[in-house]
Amino acid sequence: MVEKETGRSDGPDAGTQWLSDDERAAWLANSALMISLPAALDARMQRESQLTFFEYVVLSVLSEEPERTMQMSRLAERTASSLSRLSHVVGRLERRGLLARTRIPGPGRATNAILTEAGYEVVVAAAPGHVAAVREYLIDQLEPHELITLRRIGTAVEAAVNRAAAPPASAPPAP
Repeated sequence: MVEKETGRSDGPDAGTQWLSDDERAAWLANSALMISLPAALDARMQRESQLTFFEYVVLSVLSEEPERTMQMSRLAERTASSLSRLSHVVGRLERRGLLARTRIPGPGRATNAILTEAGYEVVVAAAPGHVAAVREYLIDQLEPHELITLRRIGTAVEAAVNRAAAPPASAPPAP
């Protein structure tokens, strides 16, 4: 923390509300979780299922949709991904025969991602290993009341991130 280290309270960050020691410890523990858990899931998924964690998430989301189909822009939202990253991964999955893309008729460049039967078989086969990893790395490490708290925290943080990412509401017309 710069202010604590330098003792200065002037400059462009003079109004910064620095984290307390407890807040900093909580943030650092959460940062480690955000980095290490996806990395561990990714390594395990690749070893056991020849899928990255993100590829598994894409296939899993599609497997739960009616007709196993979703518009790419919506799939990007559901997987917390940029459309560019998603397109790259979908292309890779498409080359493996796990997904197909089809253009949606009409104006614009809207495209659907469709989970193929082979893709469905792969995600179904990978699901038990994924659940075992989630259980081993996270769920089984927590008490039931901690799971309730974790859910509340995750929901609150996701809502805050979504609010920050939402386009500003347009101002009502002037009278």
